[in-house]
Order: sequence, then C-alpha cells, then structure tokens
Amino acid sequence: MMLQLLTLVFAGFCLFAALRDLATLTIPNWLNASLALSFFPACLLVAPGWEVFGWHLLAGFIAFAISLTLFTTGVFGGGDAKMIPAVMLWIGPGGAFDFVYAMALAGGVLALLVILARKCVPAQAAPGFAYETLQDEKGVPYGIAIAAGAFAALPASPILTTLFS
Repeated sequence: MMLQLLTLVFAGFCLFAALRDLATLTIPNWLNASLALSFFPACLLVAPGWEVFGWHLLAGFIAFAISLTLFTTGVFGGGDAKMIPAVMLWIGPGGAFDFVYAMALAGGVLALLVILARKCVPAQAAPGFAYETLQDEKGVPYGIAIAAGAFAALPASPILTTLFS
C-alpha cells in the first residue's frame, strides 16, 4: 500500500511539474527535491539491498552531470536540469533509454506546437494557463516532455512497476 502511494506521489509530482512549467515556465526547487527524496523510501520498500539503490543512484548522477552540462550551455533551464536527474532516480538504468527517447520525442513535438501556437495565437489572446509559454522570446516548458518521458519509461522501472504487478 505504501509503495503504491509513493508511486502515485511520483506521478503526481511529474504531472504537477508539467502543469506548473506550462503556466509559469518554472519548476520549483521544492518540487524537484520532493521528487528526488521520495525515491529513497520507495527504493527501501522494493529493494532493501544496495544493488538496485546503487544503480539507480548512478543513473541519477549521470543524468545530473549531463543536465548540468546542458544547463550551463543554455540548452535547459535550471528546473529542467534538476527534474531530469530526480526522475532518473526513479526510472533507473533499465528505463534510461526509454525515458530519454520519449522525452526527446515529446520535446520535439512540444517545441513545434509552441512555435506554431506562438505564430497563430496573439500573445494577448493566450489563455491564462499558457500565457507565459506563448510569449515570444520565452523558452519551451520542457517539464512537459520530461513528464511524458517519465510516464513512457515507467514500465521499465523495477520500483515503479511494483504498482502494476
């Protein structure tokens, strides 16, 4: 029961981050920290040994190093660069390819949709939830793509699949 609750917390954090990023183009630090920290009790419940924990931690660290590099070069915003390793902790190495592939695919589609929407919808007519996103010279709410990647890779995570078994 507790693991199912933690899995729903993971999904809720990802969904909230996507919606928050759409509305404000920011993902708060407390949200990324909560997403990362909630992994630890879930991992203890599923695999109390060091092996699964270590591999997931390594995957999160590698994702952090890559995200930090992409942040310092201006590719990602700070919230995106923190959310990716937090999600990767949960997904682990087994789902890393699925996560990155789905995130990149969703990010490409998202970027195209944002570009089209910015050309077709006048900034003054943008709905409140997407007002910031539809402003010219602003970034893309990549938290949506990160969440899409997380949901796509969810079946490949030994921790998250426990909910479905």
